[in-house]
Amino acid sequence: MTQPWKIIQELEADNSRLKKESIIRRESDAENIRFFNGVGAALDGFRTFGVQKVPVAKKDGTGITQTEFDDVLRRLEDRTLTGNEMRDTIQDLCDRSNMEQWNDWYRRILIKDLRCGVTHKTINKHSTMKVPVFECMLADDSKKHEKKMTGEVYVEPKLDGVRVITICDVEKDEVKMFSRNGKELTNFPRILEQFDSMLDQMSESMVFDGEVMSDDFQTLMREIHRKGGAKTDDAVLNLFDCLTLDEFKDGGGITQNPLVDRKKQLQSFNYGPNISIVEFVRMNLDDDDGQKQFADYNRLCIDKGFEGIMVKPITGIYECKRSSLWLKVKPFIEVSLKVVDTEEGTGRNVGKLGALIVEGTDMDKFIKTNVGSGLTDTDRETFWKAKDKLIGQIVEVRADAITQNQDTKDEWSLRFPRFLRFRGFEPGEKM
Repeated sequence: MTQPWKIIQELEADNSRLKKESIIRRESDAENIRFFNGVGAALDGFRTFGVQKVPVAKKDGTGITQTEFDDVLRRLEDRTLTGNEMRDTIQDLCDRSNMEQWNDWYRRILIKDLRCGVTHKTINKHSTMKVPVFECMLADDSKKHEKKMTGEVYVEPKLDGVRVITICDVEKDEVKMFSRNGKELTNFPRILEQFDSMLDQMSESMVFDGEVMSDDFQTLMREIHRKGGAKTDDAVLNLFDCLTLDEFKDGGGITQNPLVDRKKQLQSFNYGPNISIVEFVRMNLDDDDGQKQFADYNRLCIDKGFEGIMVKPITGIYECKRSSLWLKVKPFIEVSLKVVDTEEGTGRNVGKLGALIVEGTDMDKFIKTNVGSGLTDTDRETFWKAKDKLIGQIVEVRADAITQNQDTKDEWSLRFPRFLRFRGFEPGEKM
């Protein structure tokens, strides 16, 4: 059976994806259990060893056995080997290993990075021996799923922080924080302590999903990866979802617990000062009041400087993958302007309305722009036939932002304006 470090060397030496896949299939067919057990330990995000620094072997030792290493790995995983004893034990293994055995295999397992261009997806696709996947739910772009922006939803501000998954294991009596990719985060001791004090509030192991933020994002990013002495006392973890650990490990999709119930559960815990719940507002996008509420909330988020908003159906489940059940919406503004002229279309829109030329004062700025997007083919035909009646009408326009016209400091335009509707027309009235 091929030694596992030789396989890692082979994978590292060839950048071809097809070659790597063929190597994985070859070892799977050979039932190289030792190799896949080590790969699983390295790539399984649910397994952590609490090791900050792992030495590099600089000379050959007599060699160590897989049994010796596995015993140490087990003690690291259950945290019976810590502190100075952990450091000395790992150093002893390093000194007694030969260089390629340690540097290309055992060390990479401890740092949880195989460094050979192989991920859990490669292993799971081309091997019968699977690696548990650590994945959280990711939002999709609302522009790809505009038809799903309907019904009763929760709308939340989109935070500009670092995604953090916190696992509270009541059976092991421990709390761990991870990045969205499963890398353990240890530089938030205050948040960890506050979750630890919450364990007795939980009847089963839980996973909390949120974003950690501080006053300065760039500083926060530096502190997250600092080896020691990280300054994160001001960091706050803002939670927006929770589910059981079993559901999270199973990919989340098996749960029938809808978001409305998960929000209630999220609110049922008593949190410390460095943990909070993200604000959320319930609204119905199927009615006019809900649409107005949505527009008002969007404007509020713009004013507060958020990078966008999140839209989530109240009946939605938690899926450990990118999902259209969470939609991220880019901030937009809505203004009401007067039609002062019309413009004929070109190409396929010749003989139809190409754009409305609109202007007016909104948000204390004089705005003048052309609006051609957001019009249906029927709109273009109907409006063009009644173009004279459009002059003077008030139109609602949605845009990404207000921009200043380069030719004058007193005139503003809109970035990506889209036609929404006319105001003041009676239902059923034809132009």
